[in-house]
Amino acid sequence: MEIFEQAYRDGPPPWEIGRAQREFVALEEAGEIAGDVLDVGCGTGENALFLAGRGHMVRGVDAVPAAIERARQKAEERGIAATFQVADALDLTALGRTFETIIDSGLFHALSDDDRPRFVRSLAAVLSPGGTYFMLAISDLDTGGPAVLRVTQPEIRAAFAEGWHVNWIRPAAFESRVRPGAPSRAWLSSITLRQF
Repeated sequence: MEIFEQAYRDGPPPWEIGRAQREFVALEEAGEIAGDVLDVGCGTGENALFLAGRGHMVRGVDAVPAAIERARQKAEERGIAATFQVADALDLTALGRTFETIIDSGLFHALSDDDRPRFVRSLAAVLSPGGTYFMLAISDLDTGGPAVLRVTQPEIRAAFAEGWHVNWIRPAAFESRVRPGAPSRAWLSSITLRQF
């Protein structure tokens, strides 16, 4: 986690683009985002704030206190009712509630192979049965940035093989400050909780 805390201390991190990722805007406009939303690994809250502004009850969680503090400031400055709190993505049961939709912009691809099964169990604990998890993760087809942050479709399918249904995985764009004119190639996944 130190690497993420350092990223916020050094200034806006690469994934902080000052607005919602276009992929989540498109999902909302298509009516794919339903009910109450959890933004896991929310950073400074741009995706959460966008969805809250569209009428969803949204909670954003992140392990980095500086990110959550900035998200709260943005919500107050914009007059948007979204809740932000410091939380461990590997233990979301501490939230004490469930959500119809969970969004993830760049968290899954940053997790170690050992942490991914714990993360999937954590998601299952707070996603309502029949609810959907939307994950935006840098694709193995991307040629820029560190290889450790790239995931394959088989890795995604394997992580969600038990108790979940992978509705689709499609090519997408992950926008960043590092490559503003050429977003990273990514996978956008829609994954529904059946039973866990």
